[in-house]
Amino acid sequence: MARKKITVVGAGHVGATTALWVARKELGDVVLVDIVEGVPQGKALDMMEAAPVEGFDSTITGTNDYKDTAGSDVVIITAGLPRKPGMDRADLIKTNSGIIKSVVKEIVKYSPNTILLIVTNPLDVMVYAAWKHSGLPPERVMGLSGALDGARMRAFIAMELGVSVKDVRTMVIGGHADTMVPLPDFSTVSGVPITQLLSKSKIKAIAHRTKHAGAEIVAFLKTGSAYYAPSRAVSEMAESIIRDQKRVIPSAVYADGIYGVKNMFIGLPAVLGSNGVEDIIKLKLSADEKKEFKASVKAIKVLLGHLDI
Repeated sequence: MARKKITVVGAGHVGATTALWVARKELGDVVLVDIVEGVPQGKALDMMEAAPVEGFDSTITGTNDYKDTAGSDVVIITAGLPRKPGMDRADLIKTNSGIIKSVVKEIVKYSPNTILLIVTNPLDVMVYAAWKHSGLPPERVMGLSGALDGARMRAFIAMELGVSVKDVRTMVIGGHADTMVPLPDFSTVSGVPITQLLSKSKIKAIAHRTKHAGAEIVAFLKTGSAYYAPSRAVSEMAESIIRDQKRVIPSAVYADGIYGVKNMFIGLPAVLGSNGVEDIIKLKLSADEKKEFKASVKAIKVLLGHLDI
């Protein structure tokens, strides 16, 4: 049986690390694309030279030509500019939506039946832009949100309790921004709700840290942002799709009436399989959680207003 083909667009920290995770998991052969000549080729070669040591057989090819992405089963888009000093979100949306448009047009030209995973920020807006420009059905377009936010929350809970991260499960919904909604009642340690293991003040502190986890890392790094956790989280989404695992992973998916939300992408628990988003699970939210989710939806709608499509 032919190997699956996964394209990663953008050979920066997030893109290159994503390519490595995908190859190490042997999800298929990887094509790393970037507009800068030599960068994807050099990083791909470096990874290929690590393959004998790590023991993976996936091939990694670097290229500047989208023709090499033809027939991709999954495409992960990390390309885009980070927000710079003096740049507001509207400026970032205009710049990155232009990048998303040009990338997506090239991708669907050569892989019309692919599944798109978006990492570019502002996330929920960029997923919407990718969907509009690609012409793909909404279930074949999604973004990295709760997979990353939930992983961060899991790490913080494990740190606080001194338990294995393997036993911690979390649920974070809403926009991939500081309006995200961590759900303590749906977060557990080996099946035990964290509400039975941690005080309200500790849970509140963990929820706050989860919402601002990306900014915390940026503050440490001074230049640049997180890439290890984001790249692993999006490769987990790709793995569920490639291997048809049907895992329930909170992702930025198309809302078609759930909680009264329509015609936008927002973080919700989704079943990811070979067809993309195969189902969305509706949770019974408390009045406060509904209020927070509604505020998150409102914030995304404001950002969508800056999108010129």
